[in-house]
Amino acid sequence: MARKSTQRVSYVLSPPDAPGGHRLGVNGLAVDTISSTLYSAGRDGVICAWDLNLNLRTRNDLHDFTQNNTSSRSSTATSFRRQVQAHTHWINDIILTQNNSTLVSASSDTTVRAWRPAADDHAPAVIGKHTDYVKCLATPQPDADWVASGSLDHKIYLWDINGGGERLKIDVSEYDKTPKGSVYALSAKGSILASGGPDSIVRIWDSKTGKLITKFVGHTDNVRSILLNRDADTILTASSDQTVKVWSMAAGRCMHTLTMHNDSVWSLYSDHPQLSVFYSSDRSGLVAKTDTRNAPDIDQGICVAALQENDGVFKVVAAGGHIWTATPKSSIHRWSDVDVTAEIEASAPSPLYRHSSSVASPTPSDDNKNDPLSSNQKIPASSILILSNAATFPNPMHREADVVSLSVSSLRAPTDILLDEGITLATPLQSLPQETIEGQHGMIKHITLNDRKRALTQDTAGDVVLWDLLKCVPIKFFGKRHLDDVASEVNTTETIANWCTLHTRTGRLSVILEQNRCFDGEIYVDQADLPDTDTNSYREDQRINFGKWILRYLFDGIVKEEVRRDEVYRQALKLKYEQKGECDYDVLDNIALPTVAIPSSPETPIPPSSPRMKGAGATRSAMAPGMSIGIGTPNMTSPFPELHNSSNGPFTNDGCVGKDPTGSFDYFTNAMKRPSTDAADSTAKSRSSDEQPPPSAPISGPLEPEKEERSKKGTTLFGKKFQMTFPKKSKTSTETKPIAEEKTEESDKSSEKERPFDDNFRGVIDRIHADYDAYSAANPCKDIETLITPTPENEAPVLNIPPHIGILIQEENPDSAVAADLYRGTVGTVRQDIDIFEKAAPAWLADLLLRNIVPFKEIPKIAFSLKPYQDSLPEVVKPDMTAPNNSSRLNANRMLRAKKILAYVAERIDPQNAETPSEDALKPEEYLELYCQNTLIPMDMTLATIRTHLWRTGNDMVLVYKANGRLKIPVPVEDGEAEDKKAGVDLASAETTGADQRSQVNGKHTDTDSTGAMLAQSLPESDVAS
Repeated sequence: MARKSTQRVSYVLSPPDAPGGHRLGVNGLAVDTISSTLYSAGRDGVICAWDLNLNLRTRNDLHDFTQNNTSSRSSTATSFRRQVQAHTHWINDIILTQNNSTLVSASSDTTVRAWRPAADDHAPAVIGKHTDYVKCLATPQPDADWVASGSLDHKIYLWDINGGGERLKIDVSEYDKTPKGSVYALSAKGSILASGGPDSIVRIWDSKTGKLITKFVGHTDNVRSILLNRDADTILTASSDQTVKVWSMAAGRCMHTLTMHNDSVWSLYSDHPQLSVFYSSDRSGLVAKTDTRNAPDIDQGICVAALQENDGVFKVVAAGGHIWTATPKSSIHRWSDVDVTAEIEASAPSPLYRHSSSVASPTPSDDNKNDPLSSNQKIPASSILILSNAATFPNPMHREADVVSLSVSSLRAPTDILLDEGITLATPLQSLPQETIEGQHGMIKHITLNDRKRALTQDTAGDVVLWDLLKCVPIKFFGKRHLDDVASEVNTTETIANWCTLHTRTGRLSVILEQNRCFDGEIYVDQADLPDTDTNSYREDQRINFGKWILRYLFDGIVKEEVRRDEVYRQALKLKYEQKGECDYDVLDNIALPTVAIPSSPETPIPPSSPRMKGAGATRSAMAPGMSIGIGTPNMTSPFPELHNSSNGPFTNDGCVGKDPTGSFDYFTNAMKRPSTDAADSTAKSRSSDEQPPPSAPISGPLEPEKEERSKKGTTLFGKKFQMTFPKKSKTSTETKPIAEEKTEESDKSSEKERPFDDNFRGVIDRIHADYDAYSAANPCKDIETLITPTPENEAPVLNIPPHIGILIQEENPDSAVAADLYRGTVGTVRQDIDIFEKAAPAWLADLLLRNIVPFKEIPKIAFSLKPYQDSLPEVVKPDMTAPNNSSRLNANRMLRAKKILAYVAERIDPQNAETPSEDALKPEEYLELYCQNTLIPMDMTLATIRTHLWRTGNDMVLVYKANGRLKIPVPVEDGEAEDKKAGVDLASAETTGADQRSQVNGKHTDTDSTGAMLAQSLPESDVAS
């Protein structure tokens, strides 16, 4: 079965005052010679525009070279113009089209985008999409209206630049059935399209029909760059096999193999119609310039080592006597171009040179020598590169500055020179650039801390910063330090479920929230760093869900706008019937209003609640797991009542989360035996999935617990196992059966009237509006109460998230290598984009923001055993003789704190004091202690933390409790077994009793955590309980 596409939410943390420029390495360059603008694109997904302030007019003849350079050197430095976050992944290539008015970019986010810099109010638009990284672009001429893109998905597409979509599709692997059909290089001229990739083959395609014309075989490694001349009869290719090859379309073969590079050749550039002058760059950082205009053969042209970068050169471009290079660094270098028509020095130490990958000697400080374009400077013979093994070294005595005249007598074979003087390594003309266009320092490493609300990042400069993932701001700067050293200083011993994924792929810290995990992480209020005035309004031991908290305020603008629109919609409905004159208020007051349930999604219904809106059936949202002591269980409260035990569930008939009127709840659940209601639960789950009612149909609510029966049991903390209670199956069947039959009788009619809703944010709003419409039609002119109930502040305290924080809605599709962007905006602009947002955002996000409903997910529990220290106290749970090894395992929510376990122990070992506590009674944590592996456990430590940092083994934990002598505890008695068998162990209720539970133990409703560092006190080795 194919996996469905899923939507996720991402937000991006970055400093608000970040300057312009790239954060990571630069992959693409393009020069607009008319406006003197340099465009750059890099691994940060950003496209930058730079004002060069240079005269870049094209040279018409060789004599203009020096004149252009002189005027260029008198200009001002390059200045930053603007930038745009075009992609959310690396940009691999850019190209100017439509007479330099449009810049097209190809990215690893699988999209091809077109940006028109003159249109300030428009972001880059998607004009094409692949299913894998897009590596290269090509266009046939400057005024063309289409662009070709090549990708790792083995496809070549021709896209309409004006947004017309796909014009042509070429499947490379369809012709050769090759597993290496990825496209790394493209070039186009006229109707000819050339492609290359890791299979080392150069393929020629007809761009009109998509048919393969021919292919050239000769390279032995990945083809990285391709150039076509104006007539499309000569092809220049560069490969990782360290060669540049010249191919003839007429001859159908390779004419020349150029070997001037000693490393993988990554980039080619030429603006000459016949490719007679071209630039090549390699992995070692060498940029070579080759001129074959006046040579009788290409092998006999001149090749000069123009410059040496410190890193590999991904892209090289040249214009107006300047060269720009892009490297893995965020900065861009501008170099002086080389006049290859200049005279070669006569005093050459050796007439044959190979490039050296070592660092070249610095450029002399003398201005004449520092500028390779100076009119009186000659080309050093040590900078000449031999083009191929069959090439000859140009004799300087027979070469003039403007014309190359090579005679056979003046040329010596390379083999003769080798015999005479051997090989000398070439020295590039330049090792220092004329100008550096500075970039910024992007994040490249990150660590999520144990508390799951903070993260450390390190940038390319080595600076370490501590970030708050909820407030979206930096907390502390540590300077240039080792990331792991800082992490060991600021990390805590907490163990909290991971609720988000982090990455620094584009030089910024991105936080990804996925539906199936973003609600897993929780934090106690007393650990949330809230102001003291705020913490007083929360219940003791209340937890806050990370996912609900951050999403509520990332989209605070959306919530406010939807509340406003909802009010307008309800008022308009009422006004419509008033204008029709259909209002009869005397009759309306006596109308019995029906209850309509709003499903949480098209697939799954939610329980109806006490209608806030008369007749509209507003749904009260389920609370988050353990959000408050009085309502939830440690598990995520399910919005699906039929999935829970109907006789013991927390819901009442009106859909509200209920609690025992006696205040007695269960703490622990025995893991060895399942309750007798499992079969009923299983049937309910099957019915929920297989016989699901339509979204508009009413669904059966949960049954009200037997309150009288439960009150007769007394104030006990014990669970189902030892109480030996039985579910009221007869009540379940009698209440649910008529509803199911009624649904079956009306299924045909309801299916005809059922309105389809989109499975997105807008679809949830449409369902709410449909309920408004149904209620108004039955009750014209009646006031309609809202169904929108956002998460309240007592569940999600106010977060002031900076408005510049980026927001993305992305879709993960099994057919695509990376997630596709459906919406991009910021916290400050998302409200303005609400119409676009509603179509892109998922339905689960709408349920959370508008109705405070989270998807149901069973929270994992931790198994452990409780034992008294040296049998000095009564047993909490008697061994189960029917269980393996006569053991009684307890299961608890991983967020259960140690003091809650001691509260359970106190009730079990001293039930009389627990049932009738006095006002001055000691709290359980004041006279009891809990140990794990001989280590005293702090009262605020959770089970997950105990297991991770103290127990540290795979089998079930054993926790030992003992008295500290502050309270006399009765000696164990034999007749306690009868009472034990009645006692229940229900871990699922451990976190939900809260203040009610403590009132049973000590008569107080307030408690103070025994927080702080883990105590070093240990039990003697010989005293450890077995």
